[in-house]
Amino acid sequence: MTYRETLDYLYQQLPMYQRVGAAGFKKGLGNTEALAEAMGHPERKFRAVHVAGTNGKGSSSNMLSAVLQAAGYRVGLYTSPHLREFTERIRLNGQELAPDYLVQWVAKWRPLFEQIQPSFFEMCVALAYSYFAEEQVDIAVVEVGLGGRLDSTNIITPLVSLITNISYDHQAMLGDTLPLIAAEKAGIIKSGVPAIISQTQPEVVEVFQQKAQAEQAPLLFADQHYQVLQPVGTTATDAATQLVDVQRHDAPYLAQLELGLLGDYQRLNLTGVLATIEELQQQGFTISEEALRTGLREVSRRTGFAGRWTIIGRRPLTICDTAHNEAGLRLTMHQLAQVPHQQLHLVLGMVNDKDVTPVLHLLPPEATYYFCQASIPRALPAETLAAQAAGVGLHGTAYPTVAAAVQAARAAATPEDVLYIGGSTFVVAEVDDLQQL
Repeated sequence: MTYRETLDYLYQQLPMYQRVGAAGFKKGLGNTEALAEAMGHPERKFRAVHVAGTNGKGSSSNMLSAVLQAAGYRVGLYTSPHLREFTERIRLNGQELAPDYLVQWVAKWRPLFEQIQPSFFEMCVALAYSYFAEEQVDIAVVEVGLGGRLDSTNIITPLVSLITNISYDHQAMLGDTLPLIAAEKAGIIKSGVPAIISQTQPEVVEVFQQKAQAEQAPLLFADQHYQVLQPVGTTATDAATQLVDVQRHDAPYLAQLELGLLGDYQRLNLTGVLATIEELQQQGFTISEEALRTGLREVSRRTGFAGRWTIIGRRPLTICDTAHNEAGLRLTMHQLAQVPHQQLHLVLGMVNDKDVTPVLHLLPPEATYYFCQASIPRALPAETLAAQAAGVGLHGTAYPTVAAAVQAARAAATPEDVLYIGGSTFVVAEVDDLQQL
């Protein structure tokens, strides 16, 4: 098969949760374990950091990868979903998986797939682990796909487990309370393996404490050790980087640290990243302050990461962000409100298997809306979204595609306005010029 034929095979033969929703989600590790056993257990042949959380796990994974690369290590990175191209999911020192490797790998193992019938995601994990083992990475940073306990990635025993944030998302599969969701995320905590929690959230602290105690795993709440502060006079929202001052145990630690990922919420992720780096140093990794600063400043360049407060235009200021659940959009809308503007234009699309009403209540009623739908089966029809939005006082026009909505918003906006594109990862993925300026 060609590369495109291979992708078609993956998408059509094996359910893909990101495209179809719950029908593509399989609970349990049985298939992944069966694949790994048939492939000679590649997951045992490399060291790893495992990253879970509702929000921030992708950003944290990319920050960790960039810092480890800057320190001179050969770093594998597994993330999901992809924005543009399947090969973005699996990287080696920032370079995407070669299409030829995918074609050959699928051809080699296709009879096994026909026998085991794994899901799309189960097969992706097996692919990533095979690739990292074959390429003899020094360390891999592995982002959980959904949840943690029963996520396909969870067959590894990492050097350290990082959990970034717990909030409401995928309740139908993970539970409808924060403690239930936290229990699923806590499933990545392994026996004796240090666990780091980025944010202390009172509702779920006990969940992590009990799981860590049961596994005899050292537990650290990173924000109790690191404080990330915004220096006075650094509130510019259209800069290429953001500056922060970091304290450790209330003492100066990293002054004027430059973050290449924008968005106030990255300060919440940074505590867990710094604590994970410190844990890796204690386990023998050599990571200098220079490497730490370089990696955090150059995340996007080193890993290809995009879609988190990505500025793609200046006049008008045009921002893309993949925040799509309550907690993520609350932070993003708070930051958006602080950006100077005459008029706010929001290109918005969402998926059809979530209750969007709580999210819609977080959006600014004074903005002009351009409702759209991404080109995936899960997309909520733009007309339906417009009607639901009107019910909470948000008004605008429905467009059949993301491109049409973006074009209309750009035509209407003046240089002093602000244009925000988001509501779904899949909306951001269809923006033509998704390259940070």
